[in-house]
Amino acid sequence: MRIKIFMPEQPFVQKKFEEKLLAQAAQSRLTEELDESEKIDVDIQTDIGKIIQGKVDGVAIAGQGLVIREKIRVQEIKLQTDTIAVNPFSAIFGQIKLNEPVNAIAHVVMEETDINLALTSEIIRSLVQKFQLDVDGKIVKFEPQEMQVFLPADETLEFQGKIWLKEQGNSHILGYHAIAHPRTQTKPAMLESFRCTQGEGIRIELITAAMQKVKEILNLPYFEWEDMIFYIRDMQVKKGQLILMLAAHVKQLPSEETLQNLN
Repeated sequence: MRIKIFMPEQPFVQKKFEEKLLAQAAQSRLTEELDESEKIDVDIQTDIGKIIQGKVDGVAIAGQGLVIREKIRVQEIKLQTDTIAVNPFSAIFGQIKLNEPVNAIAHVVMEETDINLALTSEIIRSLVQKFQLDVDGKIVKFEPQEMQVFLPADETLEFQGKIWLKEQGNSHILGYHAIAHPRTQTKPAMLESFRCTQGEGIRIELITAAMQKVKEILNLPYFEWEDMIFYIRDMQVKKGQLILMLAAHVKQLPSEETLQNLN
């Protein structure tokens, strides 16, 4: 494990003692949960009176090369929260428990290799398995077997993999290759092509439903994990890189047990 912690450099603003104390506690908590980090800056805006009340005006985090449980890696993240209500005594010791939900905005950059690493994680697999296909009014479950994403050019997403389609005791393996363009603020996601690479004898209705599901996933306005909801405000695809602007509504931070289960 390789961790490097950098305190925010603010030469023109003298940080209060209580702000430094909470920032150090937050950095300690992040250090425990991260497998690797190239750089982390934590800035907390508060004062002693608000701490006694369990209030923090906001938290800003900037990080590079962050890795959670060897699976989820982001090249760059910048996050800013609004007012946070926490237990003041537990916060001092790094045990952050929210008394009220908190909202945040985040700028996230992921490399192509980061995305494909994340696709092998339990959190992504559990999210994908929640999706179902509607084929002529009947529900068909699907489980991903292989998933890969390529970012060959600006505003271009390329997918390939295999999924199990399960319907009424019958299972089919479907290999696929798709090219799509992400949604923007002015137009929805576009599916340029979709072809089967494996799966002879699969009904055309199943293939059509799978294509529709790809478009649906690309146009998802938000996704949920544990007590957190992430809204996708903007998405940019550059060659080899995905840039997301997210808004998050967090009811509670994930427990240490939950994070350990990401292995």
